[in-house]
Amino acid sequence: MYYSQIESKRILDSISAENWKKNIPNLDSLAEINLQKIDVKHKDTIILKTDKITAELGTELPITPFQLIKTKEEKVWYFYGQNNMVFNQASFSNWNSGGNNNIGILGKINYNLSFKKRKHYLENNFQLGYGIVAASGQTTRKTEDFINIMANYGYDLGRNYYLSSGLQFISQFAPGYNYVKTPSPNFDDRISKFLAPAYINTGIGISYNPNENFQVIFRPINGKFTIVADKHLQKVGFYGLEKDGQSLRKELGAMVNILYRQKIYKDINLVNQFNFFANYLYHTERVDFSYNGQLNFRVNKLISANVSADLLYDHDQIKRMQFKQTLGIGFSYNLGVENQDRPKVKKVVKPFL
Repeated sequence: MYYSQIESKRILDSISAENWKKNIPNLDSLAEINLQKIDVKHKDTIILKTDKITAELGTELPITPFQLIKTKEEKVWYFYGQNNMVFNQASFSNWNSGGNNNIGILGKINYNLSFKKRKHYLENNFQLGYGIVAASGQTTRKTEDFINIMANYGYDLGRNYYLSSGLQFISQFAPGYNYVKTPSPNFDDRISKFLAPAYINTGIGISYNPNENFQVIFRPINGKFTIVADKHLQKVGFYGLEKDGQSLRKELGAMVNILYRQKIYKDINLVNQFNFFANYLYHTERVDFSYNGQLNFRVNKLISANVSADLLYDHDQIKRMQFKQTLGIGFSYNLGVENQDRPKVKKVVKPFL
């Protein structure tokens, strides 16, 4: 190739590069690199997650904080709950055997809001229930009424043992009556009402929680406070008050709580809860005892049945065993629980908030 040919090629390449820059000024030429500066303006960025955790119907609710404690999440809130509604109705017309027309309704909720951060966890539980029945020829009567609010703090000590402290508040919504003694009572016949009585338990101790269906809490230091904020009920000798006009009774003792759930069949389980309290200051041998047993049947995703039994013995209130039993069939709706495969844990609570 002659020198004139090489010089001509160099001139042609130069002309091509100039034409490239004129026609497409924002792109780099292959023969001569030309970078364009772009101004970047920073703005807030919002990341929207498409994965959502929704409630799964028909899943058993946890009864202990085992799943919350064992989760590997560093910091997380948990929410789950259960809503129950039971209806019953009966009507009679020219029925030879007799009977009263009646209609009843019972509602219960059980919500849990918990938090975990490293070895610390905080569990908050809200249990509320109220039911009434109305029958022809009778006043509307209360069939169920309770408020049970609990807050428990735990610190992981290892080997399923936890430093435990807690606070519990128990009372009811509306006045209660003895319908055997007063079939058509008025307000002056009341034997209970909101904050009369109310019970507050608070203490510190150790808990043992090896799996989601079993827990033992032992608190060697536990305060039990009985509140009667009704002047009328302060004078009738109920609830262990030591004198007329007393509104607060204080006790210091030891408390043991045992919680155990047994799976009987695929959709049938029995939840047992035992509670013992011994007063250090007065007649330690008189141990307060309470038991709650619930036999739960799951018919399908929305319909369930429940049989519950309560036993209570408190020598300071009444020197006999107290007993209550209920049976209900109705609607049940669970929130915040999701099934997921996980070693040794079939039901896993996923963060709902």
